Amino acid sequence: MPPEPEGLETSVLVLTPSGRDASLVARALGEAGFAAHVCETADELAARIAEGAGAALLAEEALTPPLVARLADALLTQEPWSDFPFLIFTEGAATARENQRALRTFDVLGNVTALERPLHILTMISAVRAALRARERQYAARAALLEREREVRQRDQFLAMLGHELRNPLGAVRNAGQILQLRAASLSDLARPIAVIHRQVHNLSRLVDDLLDVARVTTGKIVLQRVPTDFGDVCGGLVEESRRASRERGLDLAYDGPGRPTLVLGDRVRLEQIVNNLLTNALKYTPAGGRVTVSVERCPDDGEVELRVVDTGMGIDGGALRSIFEPFTQSERTLDRAQGGMGLGLSVVRTLVRLHGGSVTAASPGLGHGTTFTVRLPLAPDDLAGLADVEELVAPLGLPGRPPRRIVIVEDSAENRETLQDLLEDLGHEVHVAVDGIEGVERTLALRPEVALVDIGLPLIDGFEVARRVRAAIGSETFLLALTGYGQPEDRARAAAAGFDAHLTKPVDLGALERMLVTLTADGRPAPRAAAVDAPSRRN
Repeated sequence: MPPEPEGLETSVLVLTPSGRDASLVARALGEAGFAAHVCETADELAARIAEGAGAALLAEEALTPPLVARLADALLTQEPWSDFPFLIFTEGAATARENQRALRTFDVLGNVTALERPLHILTMISAVRAALRARERQYAARAALLEREREVRQRDQFLAMLGHELRNPLGAVRNAGQILQLRAASLSDLARPIAVIHRQVHNLSRLVDDLLDVARVTTGKIVLQRVPTDFGDVCGGLVEESRRASRERGLDLAYDGPGRPTLVLGDRVRLEQIVNNLLTNALKYTPAGGRVTVSVERCPDDGEVELRVVDTGMGIDGGALRSIFEPFTQSERTLDRAQGGMGLGLSVVRTLVRLHGGSVTAASPGLGHGTTFTVRLPLAPDDLAGLADVEELVAPLGLPGRPPRRIVIVEDSAENRETLQDLLEDLGHEVHVAVDGIEGVERTLALRPEVALVDIGLPLIDGFEVARRVRAAIGSETFLLALTGYGQPEDRARAAAAGFDAHLTKPVDLGALERMLVTLTADGRPAPRAAAVDAPSRRN
């Protein structure tokens, strides 16, 4: 339960033209167990309301236009949870015109209860008690909001730390994959596993980025990086990747493709997420011996492409079909819930399909009779039909015209440090390393490298302090690049304030790093600080 409000927050503010009347009212309230405070002026009343109070008890004749304007200004500063209650003594013998004028005044103040005089003391006490109880509920709402804000801050701090911890192993995996690509490009038997490494690190990196911005994801405010993408190729590739899992489960997995490109203007990673969620769902809930069929068909009359995922599995009853795309919703399966899952996959599908301008539906004859999911997406405009899918799983390496650089890597994670060193040396650069912040400053000042790649979370002193000390000693002679698992906008702002020229988020995309190295001037000097741009890792 939220704590009970105390002090001024439970007090009743009293203002009447006659100080004697105010004292009598305050005494009656005190005898009834209420805390009352007599206000001498309108300014005092407005100030007390701003500080926090339970209610205000006013005489109608005290509501002069200046006082009403002052109170209206005070009410504008209220928090959204607040609806301050006013109790106003009115004259019982007022004319119709006077009543209309009073009502207009009351509308300005908002939450007003009119108490017509002559007034029985019990009526006043009951009205005050009701107003204070309503105010206490507002304070309870405030406490709940504050607790929610605290929980959100804790969640965001946890997600930021989790993202940082996930990016370190991702960085090492990506570096290792890129080394394999450089050293074994001629070995065809390594081409597929290298592609898988790049693809899955690519996808995991994107998911980590979304994890750190969970509010954007949960409200559907996901920014798509839309390019012409062959939807049939996306579906066919995922079906092929799922064949082993289907064989292990004793399922027949079939794919019927469109036979020709079906370009949609979409985010390939998100399109893969749509198809993968539906395919995984079908395989999960189809028993051994069953069949899952994935088909993609152009619907030229509608300007759309249609994906159908049909299974012979457990099916969905009519009641569950109505809510199957809602978060945390699952059809009844088995008592032990052996299939697992939180009921989020289909909700994600619906959100992503809608963001692409499409629709998704589910149909089932009933439990035990299988399910069909149908996704329809708009085809790309005709003027884009001649474009290839510009999504690249692996950035091009070894850009032409790239001069070798002298580079210092300051990184405490051995695997990230060593693999990045190997990778850059394979590209022809001269690389030196440091394992903590102090050594990083010493190496950078001694070697005067063209580029220093500096991790932020370092032992002894952090990367921000490394940048500050290097800048103080040698100015802009070295191009400083923040290399970190923290990739939120505020992290980039802190890096810039500390003196970094640019910022890369782990796992490092080698193409982005190479392009940044190429932007240095031809004689090896860093580009002017004003020309440096924030360069987080690719998020497509």
